[in-house]
Amino acid sequence: MVWLMATATGLIVANLYYAQPLVGPISQATGLAPGVAGFVVTLTQLGYCLGMIFIVPLGDLLENRRLIVTALIGVACALAVAAFSTSAALFLAAAFCIGVGSVVAQIIVPFASHLSKPETRGQTVGKVVSGLLLGIMLARPVSSLLTDAFGWHAVFMLSALVMAGLAFVLKRRLPLREPAHTSTHTGNYAALLASLWFLLKTTPILRRRSAYQFCMFGAFSLFWTTVPLILASPAFGMSQTGIAIFALVGVAGALASPIAGRRADQGKSRSTTAIALVAGVLSFAAPLLLQGGRMVDLAVLVLASIVLDAAVSASLVTGQRALYALSADVRSRLNGLYMAIFFMGGALGSSLGGWMYAHHGWQGVLMTGLMFPAAGLLVFSTERR
Repeated sequence: MVWLMATATGLIVANLYYAQPLVGPISQATGLAPGVAGFVVTLTQLGYCLGMIFIVPLGDLLENRRLIVTALIGVACALAVAAFSTSAALFLAAAFCIGVGSVVAQIIVPFASHLSKPETRGQTVGKVVSGLLLGIMLARPVSSLLTDAFGWHAVFMLSALVMAGLAFVLKRRLPLREPAHTSTHTGNYAALLASLWFLLKTTPILRRRSAYQFCMFGAFSLFWTTVPLILASPAFGMSQTGIAIFALVGVAGALASPIAGRRADQGKSRSTTAIALVAGVLSFAAPLLLQGGRMVDLAVLVLASIVLDAAVSASLVTGQRALYALSADVRSRLNGLYMAIFFMGGALGSSLGGWMYAHHGWQGVLMTGLMFPAAGLLVFSTERR
């Protein structure tokens, strides 16, 4: 069941990232200006943020399996619209809806936490999040390779079919889960949404972990939105296949998730967080400081991508492990708030990345990216032992 959930979250969350290495081809096909090309990714992430606030909390109110299957059908429809889009407005609207529906992955993660034993919850979450992160990381090379072979429209059509199939499989395999209604809400949607502000205000660990991941995911999204542009530029001259291979190497960073989960189970969350934030800084500092010929620069970028992906993975799992140790009846809402806040960081990073690359080049992108984990380290310095 854990591996089924891990696979499902990976396939679902990949929808947010298929467009990331295809910003150039999609912009050309739909007529988007270079300065706003980053909005191809940003709108998807903004939709994801809104879905986190308005849909994920329903995991504490409605039967989870039905909610998951319904959302998957909606995602499949949005992907089909994106596949046949010929205008920028239609594609961007579909991208927003893809983001909203793909939050179903964040209903599955706390579902897995409910099924696990408390003493191994970090490892269970780590395995499921590994699948989620593999989906994020593999989405880029898969979309690049498919685009080289069949065009970018095929990426979204294939994913629409996969989501429809996944809805069928999960309907048959997932157990029923009716949330326990307690005094934290009165069983209606309005009260459920109203409780979000109360949870944010009264849960310091939620605010702190969200701040760390806001910074880390902002850096992650900025890097992966812009690195395909520099790799395709005359500086490296890579094809979509070459960019796919580069992204594939970064998948190694997902191996950090179960390790971080195990460390969190052992009470080592603080040191794991510090390592992740420092690694995030180094992943941008290295390309800025270590510059040589084409091969040296490429090798440094490859190493930076692995380190950054590992850092983001470790920070994510450590944060979720901390939140899932709190009350089970608010787990979906805590997860929704956590993900919404840090995906806002991702939306900011992707939009800033596209703008900085268009106006200040790759060096401007790296300097901007460095500021995100550095800000996270400043917040971490205020944390008490």
